Amino acid sequence: MNGSGYTNHCSQCLWSKHVDINPGDRLALCNGSMEPVDMEVVGGTYTILHHCTKCGFERKNKTVHNDNIDAVIKLSSQNNER
Repeated sequence: MNGSGYTNHCSQCLWSKHVDINPGDRLALCNGSMEPVDMEVVGGTYTILHHCTKCGFERKNKTVHNDNIDAVIKLSSQNNER
């Protein structure tokens, strides 16, 4: 998983790792894989909902400039098909 600061998701596949209790603190002990399960646009910013496949924890994360926009759009279209 790549990331910096508050962003700990991979810019290509959008998966993350459950490492934070509060954004940026890196205090979570779970370390499970965080699957990108939904996407929404809030105030013109794409936000990804990540769901931990180990403990079920969920957190929203803003996308950043180097995220794969095709993966973000694909995530959106997958959720619209449900």
